Amino acid sequence: MLELQHVSYSVTDEVTGKTTDILRDVNLKIDDRFVAITGPNGSGKSTLAKVIAGIITPTSGKILFRGEDITNLGISERANLGISYAFQQPVRFKGITVRDLISIAAGKDISVAQACAYLSEVGLCAKEYVNREVNASLSGGELKRIEIAMINARNTPFAVFDEPEAGIDLWSFGSLITVFERMYEKNKGSILIITHQERILDIADTIIVLAEGRVSAQGSKEEILPDLFGMQKPCRAIVGGEG
Repeated sequence: MLELQHVSYSVTDEVTGKTTDILRDVNLKIDDRFVAITGPNGSGKSTLAKVIAGIITPTSGKILFRGEDITNLGISERANLGISYAFQQPVRFKGITVRDLISIAAGKDISVAQACAYLSEVGLCAKEYVNREVNASLSGGELKRIEIAMINARNTPFAVFDEPEAGIDLWSFGSLITVFERMYEKNKGSILIITHQERILDIADTIIVLAEGRVSAQGSKEEILPDLFGMQKPCRAIVGGEG
């Protein structure tokens, strides 16, 4: 469904002129139901997610979606093709209600009952949230859940989640995983998750490990997890996230 061919991304400091390589010759094919990308801090995970979503244009290489070259398409054009993206830190929208956002995501004016159904799936008491503004009154964890509800409402064949577990530790991981499973049952597409959490890695069909901007390992959870967490003991998750 999605293919990255020799994708690299570099940034140059305007003051010093020094160039830093963030992604280095990344080659990936993503067709599985659940694909997880993990790795240490600064390995390029969030940058890779943004490159896929169209927020960042790679310095070199090519990105194909369903066989079509989308390398130079922006985020809106990719969204129209069926790619959804959930930010690591969701954006706040003053003056827009939660129901408004879910309606925009769904591409139609949805009813209060429909909005409540999406919110209930992500563990929010729907009546308390459906007409609230998406502003500073909402916590980071609440925004995360609302954003997941939006992606669910979009129902696209390809969805990218950048650390969806961040800020929602009071909501069981079992519920989060159930949402992903139901999402797949609706669209039969691919869900790409940037994560440090072993419970989420454990549901992945394929795990991709990034290190220093390169793919250092790729395979099934049976192949990847023993080595990955064997090096991380006694922790049960890779600590931290990308700033």
